[in-house]
Amino acid sequence: MIRASIICAGICVAAANVANAQNPPSPAPIEAPSPAPRAWQSLSAGQQHLLHSYQDKWNTLPPDRQQALAKGSQRWLSMTPEQRTGAQQRFQQWRSMPPEQRQVLRQRWQQFKSLPPEQQQRVRESYQRFRQMPPERRSELRRQWRQMSPEQRRTFIQRGPAVRPRSH
Repeated sequence: MIRASIICAGICVAAANVANAQNPPSPAPIEAPSPAPRAWQSLSAGQQHLLHSYQDKWNTLPPDRQQALAKGSQRWLSMTPEQRTGAQQRFQQWRSMPPEQRQVLRQRWQQFKSLPPEQQQRVRESYQRFRQMPPERRSELRRQWRQMSPEQRRTFIQRGPAVRPRSH
């Protein structure tokens, strides 16, 4: 499952990168300043409960780490029980991955985040089309992708999204 997601994400990011190479994005905006430190007391009671293990060291955490923890805890609190279960499963999958595989995923995520919003949306739509395909079709696309040379992959991507459902 994870491997399939990695392959699909790779296909989608590669497709977006080809499009990006043909239409380079405008220069990167100036980076925003680092967030200001966040006081422990500014967190809601629910966030404090979730992050209780950080309370003693909260003031020593870098502000961007405080922001990430605060944002993540708020997101967790807004999830339904089903969403929390899914998030826990994905976290367990992440933790069971070898470090090299995690690094590949981090790099692909950064590639995705560097794309313009329109291309990110196209990647998301392609991924959703891929996920809606029958498992046999997804397996066939993965098999074809693995057998292609880098040049064949570029050609495949340029002629259109590789994840269009087959008509039956």
